[in-house]
Amino acid sequence: MTTKKQDELRKVVLTQAYNDYAKGMNSYAFFKSSNHETSDDLVQDTFMKTWSYLLKGGKIDLMKAFLYHVLNQLIIDEYRKHKTTSLDVFIEKGYEPSFDRSESNVNVFDGKVAILLIEALPIKYRRVMKMRYAQGLSIKEIALITGQSKNTVAVQAHRGLLKLKLLYKNK
Repeated sequence: MTTKKQDELRKVVLTQAYNDYAKGMNSYAFFKSSNHETSDDLVQDTFMKTWSYLLKGGKIDLMKAFLYHVLNQLIIDEYRKHKTTSLDVFIEKGYEPSFDRSESNVNVFDGKVAILLIEALPIKYRRVMKMRYAQGLSIKEIALITGQSKNTVAVQAHRGLLKLKLLYKNK
């Protein structure tokens, strides 16, 4: 049970702490959150949690250190919140989503042309290029299949790709 005198003392201590540290805490919170409203809320919550702690009979040795510790924990909690924004909010701000698939279609057609051009490569590179780019195998997997070293396969893939680029530019 707390007495009226203890409550008054807590109020004085917290008011003095607010007067001494609130401005610096607001600056610190704004630096971390980049939002004035959020930083004000974080500092306010810091003092509310500190007041609650004091009412429960908690002891604070260094008020500034305690306040900044609480503020840091609240900032971390703020970072961890999942911030979702609905599409409606974006549309209200003027954003209109577009669904232009022409660029992806061009990429698909270019990819098909490149796969067909692999057939024009020398057999030494053709096999590795098919496995690497048509089947999506890794260098290590190709080396296991062909019985060659990884370095040899990597060199063949690189040289085959250079030759494929030349063929693509000429077509």
